[in-house]
Amino acid sequence: MTTNPGEPEGVSPRTATDAVDVRGLTPSGSPRFAHRAGSDVPFFVVMWGLGGSFIVLIIAMLAADLAFTSPKHFAAALSKPEIQRAVQLTLVSCSISALLSIWVATPLGYLLSRFSFRGRWLIDTLIDIPVVLPPLVIGLSLLILFHLPLGDTNLERIMQEAFGLRVTYAEPAVVLAQFSVACAFAVQTMRVTFDQIDTRAEQVALTLGCRRSRVFLEIALPQAWRGIVAALTIAWARSLGEFGPILVFAGATRMRTEVLSTTVFLELSVGQLEAAVAVSLLMVLAAMAVLGVVRLLGTKVVR
Repeated sequence: MTTNPGEPEGVSPRTATDAVDVRGLTPSGSPRFAHRAGSDVPFFVVMWGLGGSFIVLIIAMLAADLAFTSPKHFAAALSKPEIQRAVQLTLVSCSISALLSIWVATPLGYLLSRFSFRGRWLIDTLIDIPVVLPPLVIGLSLLILFHLPLGDTNLERIMQEAFGLRVTYAEPAVVLAQFSVACAFAVQTMRVTFDQIDTRAEQVALTLGCRRSRVFLEIALPQAWRGIVAALTIAWARSLGEFGPILVFAGATRMRTEVLSTTVFLELSVGQLEAAVAVSLLMVLAAMAVLGVVRLLGTKVVR
């Protein structure tokens, strides 16, 4: 058998060609599927047509709100003492709720990310309950919790007698209703954050004799700062949009427990549609600002 110069000994030209064919190349050396039949335009038209319909819906709703209201209506709504008070309470309650959520979500997210233990699936399920439950159910559950008879008293009465603090249908109820939902989203975000952090530095520190608390505070926590800020902003935004639990547990009393979400409801109930739309746009702007912070941080967020 003769071979060409530079060709492996014992391999015929036909055998070499077959070997190239097996690798998905033509005898000339070009890819077997180098040329596609048809155009990709129909693919992108269908995909963007289906996916873009939702984007168009959001844009259309925002455009409708902007077309319905005017700067005059917006200024008139914000000049109302009731709405100014609602803005103040919203800012304070959302901030407190977000800070409480981070205080709870950071250690809980770390534990769920780093350790496997019995009952972990149950904790995961319990954390997700506020996410999937109807908001009204959460508010009703809080109301029952504070008024469930405990002998000859209840939790509401205990709080008033021990701390002089009224919860139900008062400002603390607003914070607690917001926290009950927002914390679940913060925990999910912090868990994903710690999942994305390489554990090798922590393992080395533990091997060198560092305590687990020091590893958490000096190694894991500094690396998680982006996730902490993202979880904080998400919890704040989720608190901003909370309505059902607040309405049931805190009520919608003007100049007392009214927040922006309940302001929209109250303005609609008295026929002030322009004011309701103006407050809605104010909430949209706040939500966009918060989401912009999350996008700039580049942190993966679990919704």
